[in-house]
Amino acid sequence: MAIASVTDTASTAAAATAAAPAKGTTEDRFLTLLVTQMRNQDPLNPLDNAQVTSQLAQLSTVSGIDKLNDTLGTVLSSIAMLQPVQAAGLVGKDVAVEGNVISVAGGKARGAYSLETAATAVTVTVKDAAGNVVRTLDLGARKAGIATFDWDGKDDAGKALADGDYTFSIAAAGASGAASVTALAVATVQGVIPASDGFALNLGAAGIVPFTSVAQIL
Repeated sequence: MAIASVTDTASTAAAATAAAPAKGTTEDRFLTLLVTQMRNQDPLNPLDNAQVTSQLAQLSTVSGIDKLNDTLGTVLSSIAMLQPVQAAGLVGKDVAVEGNVISVAGGKARGAYSLETAATAVTVTVKDAAGNVVRTLDLGARKAGIATFDWDGKDDAGKALADGDYTFSIAAAGASGAASVTALAVATVQGVIPASDGFALNLGAAGIVPFTSVAQIL
């Protein structure tokens, strides 16, 4: 019996099992291939014991990886199922998301911003639905990071404005010029909505946003 025939037989067996499903049949395919090799080995040049042992060790490693993947998949599925339950705990809480809406209710309003670097001066400009400037707030020097600011719902003349939604823009100046700043809307979570990539939050006037868009939970 030629050694070449052993190689050809092994190759044929490997090709036949390659099309089979990988998960759950790894051991069967390996043992089938090993038995085929042993049956067709050259009696004058049998398989080396060390080689067989090495192949068995590889099988054990592959089997262990498969089991680890199964366990990891189960853990990830459990986490995914718990996410909506955890998200439900956000209902009624305030969050900061990228946006420029600021809502007045009972003479109180709250907005937020994100500064990349410290600023020597931060200014907030509030506008009504028609785009008219109704209030300018000087927040002074601020540190880098996410922070909130309060507005009493009054215009620059001290007159109380009607409850409702307004918009605001924010500008910041640093030691060497303009500082990068992002306006953030503060909204109360009114509900949790399941989504294909996790879940989204219903923020009322601020809209529906994915949880990954939340800059900070206040």
